[in-house]
Amino acid sequence: MNSAPLHAALGPVLASGLVSNVGATMRTALDYAGVGFFAATGAIAAGERRQDIVGFLFFAALTGIGGGTLRDLLIGAPVFWVREPAYLLVCGAAAVTIWSLRGRGLDPRALLWLDAVGLAAYAVVGASKAEAAGLGAPVCVVMGVLTAAFGGVLRDIVAEQPSVLLRREIYVTAAIGAAAVHVSLRGLGTPDWAATLMAVLAGLVLRGGALLFDWRLPQFAPTREPSAPG
Repeated sequence: MNSAPLHAALGPVLASGLVSNVGATMRTALDYAGVGFFAATGAIAAGERRQDIVGFLFFAALTGIGGGTLRDLLIGAPVFWVREPAYLLVCGAAAVTIWSLRGRGLDPRALLWLDAVGLAAYAVVGASKAEAAGLGAPVCVVMGVLTAAFGGVLRDIVAEQPSVLLRREIYVTAAIGAAAVHVSLRGLGTPDWAATLMAVLAGLVLRGGALLFDWRLPQFAPTREPSAPG
């Protein structure tokens, strides 16, 4: 029996399924990485506040899953860590690791770079999940930004330190860029894995440029009316 026609017919289907699986696997890896990196920043913040191990676990979980929780509640999806408790284990592992290091081998800028990786990864994951829920492009971008930034906002509020939203260098803009690149490329028909990779790189370039070269958007400067002679 000649199987060539069958292979010819199934080839594109199998290739499409393989590409789809690669994209899904990449998103899952980014999701766990985003949670892990953000959880680590929360644990580092707990260390700066001289918290005990319970405080480390709390800060790690709050930062790691805070943004994704808000996203899922807003789009009406099951909260991801309730459905898959492994995310809580990732937060716990990050907290215990930072606790065990006790500051040894941690660069003072480690929190900023961990936060940058988590920001780019989570912005893309958030936008992708909103897209899978059938939401429009602008909403997908907003969900990506909320996913990426909200955990850090909660961390800073609880740690009583200046919010990431108030930093003058590029931060939220990097999340917007990563989410917008992913949504735009997917809208143009770019394969999921390629759109995901390019979007994460875009977010890292923007945030990395802010950390290395102090990139920032122009600051608002109100025009002052000339004072009347008096």
